[in-house]
Amino acid sequence: MTTAPTITTARLTLRAFEIADFPVFSAFYASDRSKYCGGPADPESSWRMLACEIGHWQLRGYGRWAVTLSDTGELIGNVGLWNPEGWPEPEIGWDIYEGHEGKGYATEAAIAARTYAYDVLGWDTVVSLIMPPNEHSKNVARKMGAKFERMFNHVRFGEEEIWRHLSAADLMDGGMEAYA
Repeated sequence: MTTAPTITTARLTLRAFEIADFPVFSAFYASDRSKYCGGPADPESSWRMLACEIGHWQLRGYGRWAVTLSDTGELIGNVGLWNPEGWPEPEIGWDIYEGHEGKGYATEAAIAARTYAYDVLGWDTVVSLIMPPNEHSKNVARKMGAKFERMFNHVRFGEEEIWRHLSAADLMDGGMEAYA
C-alpha cells in the first residue's frame, strides 16, 4: 500500500488525508468556492471525492495531500499530484479553503508537490488544468513559472486551460529566469 509521505514547508504540513478531515473537506466541497474543482457537492459526493483522493495514492503511487498549517494543524486545503482516467497527463492541483486564500499557501504547497514529482518520482514535466474563469489559480500557476499551453476539452468539466510548469531541467538551469 502506498501511503502519502509527510512533507513540511516553511509554514505548511502536507500529509495523508484522514477520516477526521471529512467535515472540513465536505464543507469546502459544499461551498461555491469549489466550483472550479468538482463542486459544489453534497456530503455523499464529497465522501466519494475524499475516498478518491485517498485511493489515487493506491492506484498511481502518488496523489494529493491534506494541507495543514504547521503551527496549528488546521486543515486549509488539498494540493498535489493528480492523474485520473481522462486527464491528458499528470497535473499539480491546488484547492485552498475559505479564509486561507491570498496568503501564498497554494503556491508554497504546489511548489512542494512539484519538487516531490521531480525529485522523488523522477518526472520531467507537469501541467495544471485550470478552468478559464479561475483567475486565482492562473495567478498561482504564473507565480510558479507556468505558462498557458493550450485548451483541453474534458468530457465532464468542459473546456479547461493546460498550463505547463517549468520542467525539472529548467529549474536546474536557472529556474524562473528560464521563462523571463
